[in-house]
Amino acid sequence: MLRIGVIGCGYWGPNLIRDFSELENAEITALCDQDGSKLKRFKKRFSGALFTKDPKDLFRSKSVDAVAIATPASTHYALAKEAFASGKHVLVEKPLTFDVSEALELIDEAKSARKILMVGHTFEFNPAVIKIKELIESGELGKIYYITSRRLNLGIIRENLNALWNLAPHDISILNFITGKMPLKVKAWGGSFLKTGREDLAFINITYPEGIIANVHVSWLDPLKVREAVIVGSKKMVLYDDVDNEARIKIYDKGADKHASSESGSGFADFQIKLRAGDLVVPRIDMTEPLKQECRHFVDCAINDKTPKTDGENGLRVVKVLNAAAESLKTGGTEIRIK
Repeated sequence: MLRIGVIGCGYWGPNLIRDFSELENAEITALCDQDGSKLKRFKKRFSGALFTKDPKDLFRSKSVDAVAIATPASTHYALAKEAFASGKHVLVEKPLTFDVSEALELIDEAKSARKILMVGHTFEFNPAVIKIKELIESGELGKIYYITSRRLNLGIIRENLNALWNLAPHDISILNFITGKMPLKVKAWGGSFLKTGREDLAFINITYPEGIIANVHVSWLDPLKVREAVIVGSKKMVLYDDVDNEARIKIYDKGADKHASSESGSGFADFQIKLRAGDLVVPRIDMTEPLKQECRHFVDCAINDKTPKTDGENGLRVVKVLNAAAESLKTGGTEIRIK
């Protein structure tokens, strides 16, 4: 039984509390939030748990084996570092940190403490995203040409970070996951409309190895809720729509094929491009809740000393891309190589 304390019981924390409490090998033993009113809703359900406004109480508690951190990103580094110093396993929400050096330090702290560090890249536990990765790895889509991803909505508008840091971690983690590659370079541009210096939307161009190009569009100032990606390969194309509960993935047997021309009278090969339009396939996907799978995986890794699927190195890769994109954003779209 893994005894878990959750830090941050406002927006995302209640989802973690719900899913951890429903696992047979996990128990909520402590809840922490600076706003005491957010704790009241849980006191009846978890009457035997520790309730506190101070995270240090969780770190000192002998009834807490692991902490889940669902606080603003600016606090992740300090809280996770103190948790490791106290001998706790850590699940921290995205992004792991704002700073590459801090992410590296947390990876080292976890190793030194011999504890689990896992990052909440929930979409890597999404069955539809996992299916896309399988399609790419099997070769069914052919060579991947490019990927576009859009994450749009009207709200929630953050005060302490921009749309890039708030929304793009999801898309970047998905792209890194399905391609199995680390990007080479990135360029980004956007616009600040509601508050000077805080971008409400961003466009991010990412170059992956083997010539794969990805474009990410994120905005919290859009009339429609959009959560979709298009993957274009040499053989087939895929539409992933996370809002469509009936058909999250559609596989299109469409493309443009190059054929040698038999009419050439020169000594050089001529080619013609022929468009191809075949079947549309909607594969059956058993949509288990990604967050529940993420929580189950964290508990399993902590109890059985396994390396998490979304470990600190995974989180670091996303932070590196975000940092490069943020640097490019500040300079109006300068191309930044990812180190």
